[in-house]
Amino acid sequence: MLAEIELFLQKLVGILWGPPLVVLLVGGGLFFLLYSRFLPYRYFGQSLRLLFRPRDENDPGQLSHLQALSTALSGTLGMGNVSGVALAIAMGGPGAIFWMWISAWVGIATKFYTCSLAVMYRGQDSNGEWQGGPMYVIREGLGTRWRPLAYFFAFAGLLGTMPIFQINQLVQVLRDTMAIPAGITSESAHFGFDLTVGLILASLVLIIGLGKLPRLGKVAALLVPTMVAAYMLLTMIVLLSHAEQVPAAIALIIRDAFSGQAVAGGAVGAVIVTGIRRAAFSNEAGIGTEAMAHGAAKTREPVREGLVAMLGPVIDTLIVCTCTALVILISGVWQSGEHDGITLTAEAFKQLFPYGSSLILALVVSLLSLSTVFTFWYYGSKCLGFLIGAHYQQFYIWIYIVLVVVGAVASLNIVVSLIDSMYALMAIPTMTATLLLAPKVNTAAKAYFGRNRP
Repeated sequence: MLAEIELFLQKLVGILWGPPLVVLLVGGGLFFLLYSRFLPYRYFGQSLRLLFRPRDENDPGQLSHLQALSTALSGTLGMGNVSGVALAIAMGGPGAIFWMWISAWVGIATKFYTCSLAVMYRGQDSNGEWQGGPMYVIREGLGTRWRPLAYFFAFAGLLGTMPIFQINQLVQVLRDTMAIPAGITSESAHFGFDLTVGLILASLVLIIGLGKLPRLGKVAALLVPTMVAAYMLLTMIVLLSHAEQVPAAIALIIRDAFSGQAVAGGAVGAVIVTGIRRAAFSNEAGIGTEAMAHGAAKTREPVREGLVAMLGPVIDTLIVCTCTALVILISGVWQSGEHDGITLTAEAFKQLFPYGSSLILALVVSLLSLSTVFTFWYYGSKCLGFLIGAHYQQFYIWIYIVLVVVGAVASLNIVVSLIDSMYALMAIPTMTATLLLAPKVNTAAKAYFGRNRP
């Protein structure tokens, strides 16, 4: 039965992540870039300054700019950067990283538009509270006849933000660094270890979930910068100690992007699709989940939040994912084909930095992935609230902690295929609404920059 489900999901992913979706995400991003006359790239300095701008308590919203960006990043930074990069290399070869870069560069413009709209078209839920996200953008910005598309996003978002992948990979790295060295090697013992860890993680999620969004924003603002700094320090130590091999690794990425030699049959198309798929999972540009976090920002200026949001792909993909990819490629462990996911990344660090890197990586990845799990609970609850009423979304935490335990013992292949499918489905309503409402963002940007000269 599981084999049949796995095969079905793999076929579904192959269909959904075909050329039409690639054109929608990358082509849409290129359109936003040209339509804005490269506006996002001209205001990076202002984006950074906005992170430390004091918030006006009279503004609508719940999170500061820094907390909104940290919450959005906590939903992307983590397994997408550590395990997702490893999966990209294992499935599509080094060249997939190049297409992750391309997706991130155009994703900067996409995030500017999607997250500006998330504030511009905030809507009230059934409890009368203001919310942001693609479902509200569609409902408030496009009108009643487009409402089925809003429900379509909310349903895909409910399934796509399940914590199963993050928990699955987190448990795997803990098993590799704690259980196996301790002599826990039998299959039954592994299941017991995974289940125990799953129950502990479910308890942590319950504590944060009961505190709702304000507690999540504070935790994310503390965890994300600290753990990103720690992970970057670890990777920079490794890369600096092997600096002479970095140029060759970068050259390999670029060369393989157009030859596809590292995948069967030299299929360049497979390399491109793999890179864009993994980039979508990593930085979520055009997917729409991050718009739910930025839509909660405490501001009256939609463009201001769009400027903050566009930093996401830079930090997430162009910096953190690139460092992970270089470590994996320099180590050479990716060529054996024996590992994938988080195990491949851990093995790469072990090869290049054998003195305690496994434990350091396990700690950093644990905290990063937990911050993602916390944020996905928020996204999922908002999607459920939109579908059946906000007064019911408080019960989602109990469903979510069950999913955490399931993720601890689930099959990786089934998990990856299910999440990839939902991410593809989320992109359709998000990009459609953003393309239709892009003129509204341009009008707002012209007015904003007329009032706020850098």
